[in-house]
Amino acid sequence: MISRRYFLASAAILTLSRSVAAQPTKIRRIGYLAPGNQDDPVFLQAFLGELRALGYEQGQSFLLEHRSAEGRFEILPSLAEEMVKLKLDVLVAPTTPVARAAKAATTSVPIVFTIVSDPVGSGLVASFSHPGGNATGMTDVGVDLVAKQLDLLKQMVPRLKHVGVVGNPKDKVWDGVWREAPGAAHRLRLDVVPVLATTPSELKAAFVNLNRRVAALLVAPQVFFSVNRWEIIELASSARLPAIHELRAFPEAGALMSYGPDYAALFRRAARYVDKILKGARPTDLPVEQPTDYELVINRRTAKALGLTIPQPVLLRAKDLIQ
Repeated sequence: MISRRYFLASAAILTLSRSVAAQPTKIRRIGYLAPGNQDDPVFLQAFLGELRALGYEQGQSFLLEHRSAEGRFEILPSLAEEMVKLKLDVLVAPTTPVARAAKAATTSVPIVFTIVSDPVGSGLVASFSHPGGNATGMTDVGVDLVAKQLDLLKQMVPRLKHVGVVGNPKDKVWDGVWREAPGAAHRLRLDVVPVLATTPSELKAAFVNLNRRVAALLVAPQVFFSVNRWEIIELASSARLPAIHELRAFPEAGALMSYGPDYAALFRRAARYVDKILKGARPTDLPVEQPTDYELVINRRTAKALGLTIPQPVLLRAKDLIQ
């Protein structure tokens, strides 16, 4: 015979479990502030796809608060401040300008950045291993790729002596790129010339007679050039200047080549950091992660149009050849 005490205890446990089961799952609020370029949808889908793989369902376990600057970098600070007021659980900040705006807007909301070339130099973290503060994430180490990109450019362009390094001086990434470029060029017996622009009109002006001073271009890994991708590709093509970029979307759109990390993979890894933060991890305890896979992409048609023959060692290294 079941004792009254046992019966009451069992009833209490059953009532408690029903109460817990009946409690709704807390819906987390994830902010995503995009800079506004052609790659935003691709990267966002990579991020959301990884969240789904981790068990998150949009509208059920999380709400996505999405904003885009649509290429207008001057509105990033106000957009970041607007998003912080939404009481986010975490804010995803692709690119350095977005991450800096987010960092200036809040010291409490956790920030996960991606495609940040120099997170220490940009003032986002204290160090890779111990970020400190409320921000961490993925770096594309774009600044560190300058030497390799110059080397690939020299292999592609016979008798190359003068290279234009295209950059936006208003973006902190430029400081790191220009810090690396002269030393790397000297080791390769190259001369580098800064080609600076902060607006599309300045970019166009910078290309006037540029091919009289340089024979090839290295374009800094800055979102300004991603936003103005078609303009810079057209300008380089008209000047018959071979160019190397970091993002594979450039040779896919007609530029000569790119060398850089797998960006979609970085966004998938950023989703894992968001998952960790939602489960209680602090950004300061999550080290900044670096890419593990790099890809060389070459547009064969553009090489032919420029009269360039792809050397066998470069050909063998290429991950993709665009015909």
